[in-house]
Amino acid sequence: MAPRYDLHSRRLKRSWTEAPPGGRSWGAPPVRSGNRRRRRGPAAARSDPHLAALRPTQAGIATHIVEMGRSWDTPGPDGKIFSGMLNPDKRSTWLSDTTSQPVSNFMGFGIDKKVERYVGVLDAEKFSGVNVYQGRGVGGGSLVNGGMAVTPKRTHFEHILPNVDAAQLYGTYFPRANATLGVNHIDQAWFESSPWYQFARVGRKTAHRSGFATTFVPNVYDFDYMKREAAGTAQASALGGEVIYGNNAGKKSLDKTYLAQAAATGRLTISPLHRVTAVAPATGGGYRVTIEQIDEQGAVIATRNVTADKVFFAAGSIGTSKLLVSMKAQGLLPNLSNQVGEGWGNNGNIMVGRANHMWDATGSKQSTIPTLGIDNWADPTASIFAEIAPLPAGLETYVSLYLAIANNPERARFQFNSATGKVDLTWSVSQNQPGIAMAKRVFDTINKKEGTVYRTDLFGVYKTWGDDFTYHPLGGCLLGKATDNHGRLHEYPGLYVVDGSLVPGNVGVNPFVTITALAERNMDAIVASDLQ
Repeated sequence: MAPRYDLHSRRLKRSWTEAPPGGRSWGAPPVRSGNRRRRRGPAAARSDPHLAALRPTQAGIATHIVEMGRSWDTPGPDGKIFSGMLNPDKRSTWLSDTTSQPVSNFMGFGIDKKVERYVGVLDAEKFSGVNVYQGRGVGGGSLVNGGMAVTPKRTHFEHILPNVDAAQLYGTYFPRANATLGVNHIDQAWFESSPWYQFARVGRKTAHRSGFATTFVPNVYDFDYMKREAAGTAQASALGGEVIYGNNAGKKSLDKTYLAQAAATGRLTISPLHRVTAVAPATGGGYRVTIEQIDEQGAVIATRNVTADKVFFAAGSIGTSKLLVSMKAQGLLPNLSNQVGEGWGNNGNIMVGRANHMWDATGSKQSTIPTLGIDNWADPTASIFAEIAPLPAGLETYVSLYLAIANNPERARFQFNSATGKVDLTWSVSQNQPGIAMAKRVFDTINKKEGTVYRTDLFGVYKTWGDDFTYHPLGGCLLGKATDNHGRLHEYPGLYVVDGSLVPGNVGVNPFVTITALAERNMDAIVASDLQ
């Protein structure tokens, strides 16, 4: 069982994971404002803190996750933990009275819905030029993503992170990450005959006819479970319109993999509905971490300070970058590198839809889990990897939908706004133009070959490109620039970064596995040299 907290003991060895506003953290149970607890031993801060938590707990270090979202383990009145896409309720959306879906319009009508304000699972954090989708809850982004677990092309990885030993990463850490995440592949024979993937086969056919290659991609959704869904012998989840607001079954999200293994050590404690607002050196050594507890409507109900010898920031690209930029600007961590806040990108995310002919129906039945991508990355004039995405509307739409990852070199930075006391992101919509140009070369070619047109009713009124949101925020605290080569913030011994903020803003594929493999690599080094 997890070690007992003792307000008077200073010997308790404990690993903390801290989460900023918009992130998760590792912390202690609520105490009254002003109370302080010293944690002698490592501390951590979120990305998916679950990635940073496993190896310390296996090394014998008690770890406490303080999570900004709730724990998604209690069914609602309908008997389900999560709500579906077609009928979202308050469980869908983080502290907003309206849903915010990537496909926000259809046939001239807005399809976002009013919901009760609640600590729902999907957050669309708004900056001036982009909405960033993030998961909120124990399990983080893995609760709301499509589960695509794609290893990046080695040549591109070596280009963006030249100081990382690629042979080690591809030989040890990508395989370890895939195994621990439970990555698996769809049965291709079943794929070819299933009505649930007609949309993907149509997308593949039109791509091939224009000379573009496609590739199957692995996933953390259990494809054997999906077969049972199709046979009617298991609860429908991917085949029941569930994904962006959580899957009630089938998906091996982090709470079921990394986090479950950490919990099995008996050295893990989690405090949901907490957020970190400050980190600073503590008198006498270590770091003082300020944490707010919130209720299910987002109101602050308690504040407390704890002290830890080591803190791991794992709040994701947005959360970690915002907190560190804020702490530097406000003088709490003034010696942080000027590289903190730099190098942010949206992973080249561009969404687009095409209108197929009547004879190329995409199917009224569509699995929410993507399995195919158009791979045109090697073409320098149109360098994209495009997920052939579902549009599970429950009716025939004749739409082929794609989430493209373009090799867009544009980057932005996080900046502290002293007037508002908040951190802004300098990204502008115009910075998507290089990515749009690359995607346009591919999809113009397909449209010309097929005699088809773009759908302009999916992302607004007469708007072709979904270019104002991303599911793949990357960068802001780059490995080897803002940190050392293993994520240490060397100006402050005992502070570490272990999340997607380390990754330069475009990894070329869905970044889920890359972030995981880097976290495995970095934590191996840190546990061996810093935590023992």
